[in-house]
Amino acid sequence: AGLVVLATHPAHAASIGAARPELIAYGVNDASTIQPLLAGTHALAVGPGLGQGEWGRGLWQAVLAAGKPLVVDADALNLLAAQPSSRSDWVLTPHPGEAARLLGVSVADIQSDRFAAARAIAQRYGGVCVLKGSGTLISHSEPSMWLCDRGNPGLATGGSGDVLTGVIVALLAQGLAPIEAARLGVWVHASAGDRVAASGERGILASDLLAPLRDAINSIVSHDD
Repeated sequence: AGLVVLATHPAHAASIGAARPELIAYGVNDASTIQPLLAGTHALAVGPGLGQGEWGRGLWQAVLAAGKPLVVDADALNLLAAQPSSRSDWVLTPHPGEAARLLGVSVADIQSDRFAAARAIAQRYGGVCVLKGSGTLISHSEPSMWLCDRGNPGLATGGSGDVLTGVIVALLAQGLAPIEAARLGVWVHASAGDRVAASGERGILASDLLAPLRDAINSIVSHDD
């Protein structure tokens, strides 16, 4: 993505900017103060760190109203499960627990037939469903479904799914359709994980994926050229 703007609690903005100077971090008090940020975006990601309190619910509604291509993850999925809606231009990225809440079933139900679960989420909520886990599945309203044959257990670490959200929204911002952004994003993310795991799966951190992600996506571009 050419420019990444992060909307966060005002108390967090300074520390985020110090840790990651590449990000433009804005402190937003409520939904009204996020509006100028939304106006200049090509695509949005919402959910990680959002919470389900008044602040998070307000920002969630503002993001929905912006009408931009959207990746929905983490607490935004929980807010969606509480008040379901449907649209064609978003990518939902649930892990099995979030998928269970979206469908009102148990995690065991999700895992017993992941294909049916991914298809049901896409049909109920529209857009694209990326059902994370061993053998990540990508489904949308059409009958087709894709299974990722890359990735490894080392990716089951905190923050790895948030990195995937960032990859997909970056591809949306570059003009890819939701289904193409999801398919390419999942493959690149999993491929980066496999590159990291070449030296061992134990102890992988989400931040370890950043350099291999760059290598993986650039290898695709070089091949296409």
